[in-house]
Amino acid sequence: MNKCLLVLPLCILLLVHLVEAAPQGSLITQLPGFNGKFLSNHYSGYISIDGNGENGKNLFYYFVSSERNPSKDPVVLWLNGGPGCSSFDGFVYEHGPFNFEAAKSKGKLPTLHNNPYSWSKVSNIIYLDSPTGVGLSYSKNITNYSTGDLQTASDTHAFLLKWFEEFPEFQANPFYVSGESYAGIYVPTLAYEIAKGIRSLIKPVINLKGYLVGNGVTDQTFDDNAFIPFVHGMGLISDTIYEAVGDLNMYNILEPCYHDPEVARNKSSNLPLSFQNLGKTERPLSVRKRMFGRAWPFRAPVRDGPVTLWPQLMADLGHVPCVASNRWELCTDRISYEHDAGSMIPYHKNLTRLGYRALIFSGDHDMCVPFTGSEAWTRSLGYKIVDEWRPWDSNEQVA
Repeated sequence: MNKCLLVLPLCILLLVHLVEAAPQGSLITQLPGFNGKFLSNHYSGYISIDGNGENGKNLFYYFVSSERNPSKDPVVLWLNGGPGCSSFDGFVYEHGPFNFEAAKSKGKLPTLHNNPYSWSKVSNIIYLDSPTGVGLSYSKNITNYSTGDLQTASDTHAFLLKWFEEFPEFQANPFYVSGESYAGIYVPTLAYEIAKGIRSLIKPVINLKGYLVGNGVTDQTFDDNAFIPFVHGMGLISDTIYEAVGDLNMYNILEPCYHDPEVARNKSSNLPLSFQNLGKTERPLSVRKRMFGRAWPFRAPVRDGPVTLWPQLMADLGHVPCVASNRWELCTDRISYEHDAGSMIPYHKNLTRLGYRALIFSGDHDMCVPFTGSEAWTRSLGYKIVDEWRPWDSNEQVA
Protein backbone atom coordinates (compact mmCIF):
# COMPACT_ATOMS: atom_id res chain seq x y z
CA MET A 1 0.00 0.00 0.00
CA ASN A 2 1.11 3.55 -0.60
CA LYS A 3 2.77 5.24 2.34
CA CYS A 4 2.28 8.92 3.06
CA LEU A 5 4.37 10.82 5.56
CA LEU A 6 2.86 14.02 6.86
CA VAL A 7 2.34 16.26 9.83
CA LEU A 8 -1.40 16.26 10.41
CA PRO A 9 -3.30 17.56 13.41
CA LEU A 10 -5.63 15.31 15.31
CA CYS A 11 -4.27 12.72 13.13
CA ILE A 12 -7.31 13.87 11.35
CA LEU A 13 -7.95 10.80 12.76
CA LEU A 14 -7.64 9.26 9.42
CA LEU A 15 -6.14 5.98 10.40
CA VAL A 16 -9.76 5.19 9.83
CA HIS A 17 -11.06 3.70 6.62
CA LEU A 18 -12.25 6.42 4.27
CA VAL A 19 -13.80 5.07 1.14
CA GLU A 20 -15.80 6.38 -1.75
CA ALA A 21 -18.57 3.84 -1.33
CA ALA A 22 -21.85 3.06 0.43
CA PRO A 23 -22.17 4.20 4.06
CA GLN A 24 -21.23 0.80 5.51
CA GLY A 25 -17.90 0.98 3.70
CA SER A 26 -17.37 4.47 5.13
CA LEU A 27 -18.25 3.54 8.69
CA ILE A 28 -15.67 4.54 11.31
CA THR A 29 -15.55 2.35 14.38
CA GLN A 30 -12.48 3.66 16.21
CA LEU A 31 -10.14 6.63 16.31
CA PRO A 32 -6.61 6.88 17.71
CA GLY A 33 -6.64 8.57 21.10
CA PHE A 34 -10.23 7.60 21.92
CA ASN A 35 -10.95 4.76 24.30
CA GLY A 36 -14.56 3.84 24.45
CA LYS A 37 -17.63 3.45 22.32
CA PHE A 38 -18.88 6.15 19.96
CA LEU A 39 -22.18 7.63 21.08
CA SER A 40 -23.46 7.46 17.50
CA ASN A 41 -22.35 6.25 14.08
CA HIS A 42 -19.51 8.10 12.33
CA TYR A 43 -18.82 7.98 8.59
CA SER A 44 -16.24 9.57 6.36
CA GLY A 45 -15.22 9.57 2.73
CA TYR A 46 -15.14 11.37 -0.59
CA ILE A 47 -17.85 12.42 -3.00
CA SER A 48 -16.62 12.95 -6.57
CA ILE A 49 -19.04 15.59 -7.82
CA ASP A 50 -18.13 15.53 -11.51
CA GLY A 51 -17.30 11.89 -12.17
CA ASN A 52 -13.75 12.60 -13.33
CA GLY A 53 -11.99 10.59 -10.65
CA GLU A 54 -8.81 12.03 -9.21
CA ASN A 55 -8.71 14.67 -11.96
CA GLY A 56 -12.14 15.87 -10.91
CA LYS A 57 -13.46 17.55 -7.80
CA ASN A 58 -13.32 15.21 -4.81
CA LEU A 59 -14.93 16.63 -1.68
CA PHE A 60 -14.11 15.16 1.72
CA TYR A 61 -16.73 14.84 4.46
CA TYR A 62 -16.97 13.58 8.03
CA PHE A 63 -20.50 12.69 9.10
CA VAL A 64 -21.63 12.25 12.70
CA SER A 65 -25.14 10.87 13.16
CA SER A 66 -27.33 12.17 15.96
CA GLU A 67 -26.93 10.72 19.43
CA ARG A 68 -30.64 11.29 20.09
CA ASN A 69 -32.84 10.19 17.19
CA PRO A 70 -30.95 10.03 13.89
CA SER A 71 -34.01 9.01 11.88
CA LYS A 72 -35.93 12.14 12.94
CA ASP A 73 -33.35 14.76 13.95
CA PRO A 74 -32.27 17.35 11.37
CA VAL A 75 -29.29 16.92 9.10
CA VAL A 76 -26.97 19.93 9.37
CA LEU A 77 -24.18 20.79 6.95
CA TRP A 78 -21.35 22.70 8.64
CA LEU A 79 -18.98 24.96 6.67
CA ASN A 80 -16.04 26.99 7.94
CA GLY A 81 -15.01 30.09 6.06
CA GLY A 82 -11.80 31.58 4.72
CA PRO A 83 -12.35 31.08 1.92
CA GLY A 84 -9.87 28.25 2.34
CA CYS A 85 -10.46 26.88 5.87
CA SER A 86 -11.21 23.25 6.62
CA SER A 87 -14.40 22.44 8.49
CA PHE A 88 -12.29 20.38 10.88
CA ASP A 89 -11.85 23.77 12.53
CA GLY A 90 -15.46 23.51 13.68
CA PHE A 91 -15.04 19.79 14.39
CA VAL A 92 -12.10 20.38 16.75
CA TYR A 93 -12.54 23.84 18.23
CA GLU A 94 -16.29 24.24 18.43
CA HIS A 95 -19.07 21.66 18.31
CA GLY A 96 -17.65 18.33 17.17
CA PRO A 97 -18.26 15.06 19.04
CA PHE A 98 -14.95 15.18 20.91
CA ASN A 99 -12.89 17.41 23.15
CA PHE A 100 -9.17 17.13 22.50
CA GLU A 101 -6.70 16.91 25.35
CA ALA A 102 -3.18 17.81 24.30
CA ALA A 103 -0.60 15.03 24.42
CA LYS A 104 1.73 15.11 27.41
CA SER A 105 4.79 14.55 25.26
CA LYS A 106 5.83 15.74 21.84
CA GLY A 107 4.93 13.49 18.96
CA LYS A 108 2.07 11.75 20.74
CA LEU A 109 -1.57 11.78 19.78
CA PRO A 110 -4.10 13.88 21.68
CA THR A 111 -6.54 12.13 23.97
CA LEU A 112 -10.17 12.37 22.87
CA HIS A 113 -13.13 12.73 25.22
CA ASN A 114 -16.83 12.91 24.44
CA ASN A 115 -17.97 16.51 24.08
CA PRO A 116 -21.11 17.16 26.18
CA TYR A 117 -21.90 20.22 24.02
CA SER A 118 -21.57 18.57 20.62
CA TRP A 119 -24.17 19.49 18.02
CA SER A 120 -24.48 15.75 17.39
CA LYS A 121 -26.44 15.58 20.65
CA VAL A 122 -29.49 16.81 18.73
CA SER A 123 -28.60 16.66 15.02
CA ASN A 124 -26.92 14.66 12.28
CA ILE A 125 -24.01 16.82 11.18
CA ILE A 126 -21.85 16.80 8.05
CA TYR A 127 -18.44 18.50 8.25
CA LEU A 128 -17.45 19.30 4.66
CA ASP A 129 -14.10 20.52 3.30
CA SER A 130 -15.12 22.96 0.58
CA PRO A 131 -14.29 24.16 -2.03
CA THR A 132 -11.97 21.74 -3.83
CA GLY A 133 -8.41 22.21 -2.58
CA VAL A 134 -9.44 22.98 1.00
CA GLY A 135 -8.57 20.55 3.80
CA LEU A 136 -8.63 17.02 2.42
CA SER A 137 -10.74 17.87 -0.63
CA TYR A 138 -8.59 17.66 -3.73
CA SER A 139 -8.15 17.34 -7.46
CA LYS A 140 -5.10 16.38 -9.51
CA ASN A 141 -6.24 19.01 -12.01
CA ILE A 142 -5.14 22.27 -10.40
CA THR A 143 -7.52 24.30 -12.56
CA ASN A 144 -10.21 22.99 -10.20
CA TYR A 145 -8.59 25.09 -7.46
CA SER A 146 -9.88 28.23 -9.20
CA THR A 147 -13.40 28.93 -8.06
CA GLY A 148 -15.68 31.56 -6.55
CA ASP A 149 -18.84 32.13 -4.55
CA LEU A 150 -21.28 30.96 -7.21
CA GLN A 151 -19.24 27.97 -8.36
CA THR A 152 -18.73 26.86 -4.76
CA ALA A 153 -22.49 26.97 -4.16
CA SER A 154 -23.09 24.91 -7.29
CA ASP A 155 -20.40 22.37 -6.37
CA THR A 156 -21.65 21.99 -2.80
CA HIS A 157 -25.19 21.48 -4.07
CA ALA A 158 -23.86 18.74 -6.36
CA PHE A 159 -22.11 17.20 -3.36
CA LEU A 160 -25.32 17.16 -1.33
CA LEU A 161 -27.34 15.52 -4.10
CA LYS A 162 -24.80 12.70 -4.31
CA TRP A 163 -24.43 12.49 -0.54
CA PHE A 164 -28.17 11.98 -0.07
CA GLU A 165 -28.08 9.28 -2.75
CA GLU A 166 -25.49 7.47 -0.62
CA PHE A 167 -27.44 8.12 2.59
CA PRO A 168 -31.06 7.78 1.40
CA GLU A 169 -32.30 7.08 4.93
CA PHE A 170 -31.73 10.79 5.73
CA GLN A 171 -33.54 12.27 2.71
CA ALA A 172 -36.76 12.89 4.65
CA ASN A 173 -35.01 14.56 7.61
CA PRO A 174 -35.21 18.34 7.96
CA PHE A 175 -32.07 19.84 6.43
CA TYR A 176 -30.20 23.00 7.45
CA VAL A 177 -27.09 24.70 6.06
CA SER A 178 -24.81 26.28 8.67
CA GLY A 179 -21.44 27.97 8.96
CA GLU A 180 -19.50 30.94 10.23
CA SER A 181 -17.42 33.88 9.07
CA TYR A 182 -16.93 33.68 5.28
CA ALA A 183 -19.56 30.96 5.32
CA GLY A 184 -21.82 33.99 5.63
CA ILE A 185 -21.41 33.87 1.83
CA TYR A 186 -21.32 30.08 1.45
CA VAL A 187 -24.52 29.44 3.41
CA PRO A 188 -27.10 31.73 1.75
CA THR A 189 -25.73 31.13 -1.77
CA LEU A 190 -25.92 27.37 -1.20
CA ALA A 191 -29.38 27.58 0.38
CA TYR A 192 -30.58 29.55 -2.64
CA GLU A 193 -29.04 26.96 -4.98
CA ILE A 194 -30.85 24.18 -3.10
CA ALA A 195 -34.12 26.14 -3.22
CA LYS A 196 -33.76 26.51 -6.99
CA GLY A 197 -33.16 22.78 -7.28
CA ILE A 198 -36.30 22.05 -5.29
CA ARG A 199 -38.38 24.28 -7.56
CA SER A 200 -36.84 22.54 -10.59
CA LEU A 201 -37.77 19.12 -9.15
CA ILE A 202 -34.14 17.97 -9.09
CA LYS A 203 -33.82 14.56 -7.44
CA PRO A 204 -33.25 13.65 -4.72
CA VAL A 205 -35.35 16.40 -3.19
CA ILE A 206 -33.48 18.00 -0.29
CA ASN A 207 -35.82 18.77 2.61
CA LEU A 208 -34.41 22.26 3.19
CA LYS A 209 -35.95 24.01 6.18
CA GLY A 210 -33.53 26.86 6.83
CA TYR A 211 -30.00 27.97 7.56
CA LEU A 212 -27.70 29.30 10.30
CA VAL A 213 -24.98 31.94 9.96
CA GLY A 214 -22.55 32.88 12.73
CA ASN A 215 -20.49 36.09 12.59
CA GLY A 216 -21.08 36.00 8.87
CA VAL A 217 -19.57 38.09 6.09
CA THR A 218 -22.65 39.58 4.44
CA ASP A 219 -22.41 42.96 2.75
CA GLN A 220 -19.31 45.06 2.12
CA THR A 221 -20.84 48.33 3.27
CA PHE A 222 -22.33 46.96 6.48
CA ASP A 223 -19.29 44.78 7.21
CA ASP A 224 -16.76 47.56 6.66
CA ASN A 225 -18.72 50.14 8.64
CA ALA A 226 -18.93 47.79 11.62
CA PHE A 227 -15.26 47.92 12.63
CA ILE A 228 -14.88 51.40 14.09
CA PRO A 229 -18.04 51.33 16.26
CA PHE A 230 -16.95 47.90 17.49
CA VAL A 231 -13.38 48.82 18.45
CA HIS A 232 -14.63 52.03 20.09
CA GLY A 233 -17.28 50.14 22.04
CA MET A 234 -14.64 47.65 23.19
CA GLY A 235 -12.44 50.49 24.44
CA LEU A 236 -9.69 49.85 21.89
CA ILE A 237 -9.69 53.42 20.58
CA SER A 238 -10.38 56.70 22.35
CA ASP A 239 -13.32 59.04 21.84
CA THR A 240 -10.94 61.44 20.09
CA ILE A 241 -9.87 58.84 17.55
CA TYR A 242 -13.45 57.65 17.10
CA GLU A 243 -14.70 61.17 16.36
CA ALA A 244 -11.80 61.84 13.99
CA VAL A 245 -12.39 58.69 11.99
CA GLY A 246 -15.20 60.41 10.14
CA ASP A 247 -12.47 62.29 8.25
CA LEU A 248 -10.51 59.12 7.50
CA ASN A 249 -9.83 58.33 3.88
CA MET A 250 -8.93 54.69 3.39
CA TYR A 251 -6.35 55.68 0.78
CA ASN A 252 -4.36 57.54 3.45
CA ILE A 253 -3.52 54.05 4.68
CA LEU A 254 -3.48 52.12 1.42
CA GLU A 255 -1.33 54.53 -0.58
CA PRO A 256 1.87 54.04 1.42
CA CYS A 257 1.42 50.28 1.17
CA TYR A 258 0.94 50.34 -2.58
CA HIS A 259 3.37 53.23 -3.24
CA ASP A 260 0.83 54.78 -5.59
CA PRO A 261 0.34 58.49 -4.91
CA GLU A 262 -2.32 58.70 -7.60
CA VAL A 263 -4.87 56.98 -5.38
CA ALA A 264 -4.46 59.41 -2.49
CA ARG A 265 -7.47 61.71 -2.66
CA ASN A 266 -8.00 63.60 0.55
CA LYS A 267 -4.82 64.89 2.15
CA SER A 268 -6.49 66.76 4.99
CA SER A 269 -7.10 64.84 8.17
CA ASN A 270 -7.65 65.50 11.84
CA LEU A 271 -6.15 62.13 12.68
CA PRO A 272 -2.85 61.98 14.52
CA LEU A 273 0.21 61.96 12.27
CA SER A 274 0.99 58.41 13.37
CA PHE A 275 -2.35 57.28 11.91
CA GLN A 276 -1.89 59.29 8.72
CA ASN A 277 1.45 57.59 8.11
CA LEU A 278 0.26 54.13 9.03
CA GLY A 279 1.87 51.57 6.77
CA LYS A 280 4.43 53.90 5.18
CA THR A 281 7.64 52.04 4.41
CA GLU A 282 10.29 51.80 1.73
CA ARG A 283 10.03 48.00 1.88
CA PRO A 284 6.31 47.27 1.63
CA LEU A 285 5.19 43.73 2.33
CA SER A 286 3.16 41.86 -0.22
CA VAL A 287 -0.54 42.42 0.33
CA ARG A 288 -2.15 39.35 1.88
CA LYS A 289 -5.75 38.46 1.29
CA ARG A 290 -8.04 38.65 4.29
CA MET A 291 -9.09 35.32 5.77
CA PHE A 292 -12.51 34.88 7.37
CA GLY A 293 -12.37 31.38 8.68
CA ARG A 294 -10.91 30.72 12.11
CA ALA A 295 -12.87 30.13 15.25
CA TRP A 296 -11.88 30.80 18.83
CA PRO A 297 -11.60 27.65 20.95
CA PHE A 298 -14.56 26.84 23.18
CA ARG A 299 -13.84 24.36 25.93
CA ALA A 300 -11.05 22.84 23.88
CA PRO A 301 -7.54 22.78 25.40
CA VAL A 302 -5.78 23.35 22.11
CA ARG A 303 -4.11 26.46 20.78
CA ASP A 304 -5.14 28.65 17.91
CA GLY A 305 -3.43 28.03 14.59
CA PRO A 306 -2.82 24.83 12.62
CA VAL A 307 -3.12 22.60 15.73
CA THR A 308 0.64 22.24 15.96
CA LEU A 309 0.58 20.49 19.33
CA TRP A 310 0.40 17.08 17.72
CA PRO A 311 2.87 16.64 14.89
CA GLN A 312 2.45 13.13 13.58
CA LEU A 313 4.33 11.03 11.09
CA MET A 314 1.53 9.04 9.57
CA ALA A 315 1.33 6.40 6.91
CA ASP A 316 -1.20 4.16 5.29
CA LEU A 317 -4.17 6.52 5.39
CA GLY A 318 -6.57 4.09 3.85
CA HIS A 319 -8.12 5.70 0.78
CA VAL A 320 -7.02 9.25 1.50
CA PRO A 321 -4.55 9.86 -1.34
CA CYS A 322 -1.14 11.38 -0.76
CA VAL A 323 -2.07 14.32 -3.00
CA ALA A 324 -4.61 15.29 -0.32
CA SER A 325 -3.00 14.21 2.94
CA ASN A 326 0.51 15.49 2.28
CA ARG A 327 -0.80 19.01 1.63
CA TRP A 328 -3.26 19.28 4.51
CA GLU A 329 -3.57 22.71 6.14
CA LEU A 330 -6.21 24.05 8.46
CA CYS A 331 -6.47 27.20 6.33
CA THR A 332 -4.88 27.28 2.90
CA ASP A 333 -4.15 29.90 0.26
CA ARG A 334 -3.88 27.16 -2.37
CA ILE A 335 -7.18 28.08 -3.98
CA SER A 336 -7.79 31.03 -6.29
CA TYR A 337 -11.10 32.52 -5.26
CA GLU A 338 -13.39 35.10 -6.85
CA HIS A 339 -15.88 36.98 -4.69
CA ASP A 340 -18.60 37.12 -7.32
CA ALA A 341 -21.89 36.84 -5.42
CA GLY A 342 -22.10 40.42 -4.13
CA SER A 343 -24.21 41.35 -1.13
CA MET A 344 -26.01 38.57 0.72
CA ILE A 345 -28.92 40.79 1.73
CA PRO A 346 -30.98 39.97 -1.40
CA TYR A 347 -30.33 36.27 -0.74
CA HIS A 348 -31.60 36.57 2.83
CA LYS A 349 -34.68 38.47 1.70
CA ASN A 350 -35.50 35.94 -1.00
CA LEU A 351 -34.96 32.90 1.21
CA THR A 352 -36.98 34.20 4.15
CA ARG A 353 -39.81 35.28 1.84
CA LEU A 354 -39.86 31.72 0.52
CA GLY A 355 -40.53 30.59 4.08
CA TYR A 356 -37.10 29.27 5.05
CA ARG A 357 -36.04 29.85 8.64
CA ALA A 358 -32.86 31.84 9.33
CA LEU A 359 -30.78 32.05 12.49
CA ILE A 360 -28.20 34.86 12.48
CA PHE A 361 -25.91 34.84 15.52
CA SER A 362 -22.76 36.73 16.47
CA GLY A 363 -20.19 36.51 19.22
CA ASP A 364 -19.40 39.76 20.98
CA HIS A 365 -15.59 39.54 20.68
CA ASP A 366 -15.12 38.92 16.96
CA MET A 367 -13.30 41.89 15.45
CA CYS A 368 -13.00 40.19 12.07
CA VAL A 369 -16.75 40.21 11.44
CA PRO A 370 -18.16 42.24 14.36
CA PHE A 371 -21.65 41.86 15.79
CA THR A 372 -22.23 45.55 15.05
CA GLY A 373 -22.38 44.69 11.36
CA SER A 374 -24.73 41.74 11.95
CA GLU A 375 -27.09 43.97 13.93
CA ALA A 376 -27.02 46.68 11.27
CA TRP A 377 -27.75 44.53 8.22
CA THR A 378 -30.44 42.44 9.93
CA ARG A 379 -32.11 45.68 11.05
CA SER A 380 -32.01 46.91 7.44
CA LEU A 381 -34.27 44.03 6.36
CA GLY A 382 -37.17 45.89 7.96
CA TYR A 383 -38.81 42.87 9.55
CA LYS A 384 -41.15 43.40 12.48
CA ILE A 385 -39.67 42.61 15.91
CA VAL A 386 -41.78 39.98 17.63
CA ASP A 387 -39.56 39.33 20.65
CA GLU A 388 -37.61 42.17 22.24
CA TRP A 389 -33.92 42.19 23.16
CA ARG A 390 -33.34 40.20 26.32
CA PRO A 391 -30.54 38.55 28.34
CA TRP A 392 -29.37 35.11 27.28
CA ASP A 393 -29.05 32.88 30.33
CA SER A 394 -26.97 29.73 30.60
CA ASN A 395 -26.89 27.74 33.84
CA GLU A 396 -28.75 30.59 35.57
CA GLN A 397 -26.08 33.12 34.56
CA VAL A 398 -26.07 35.73 31.81
CA ALA A 399 -23.95 34.20 29.07
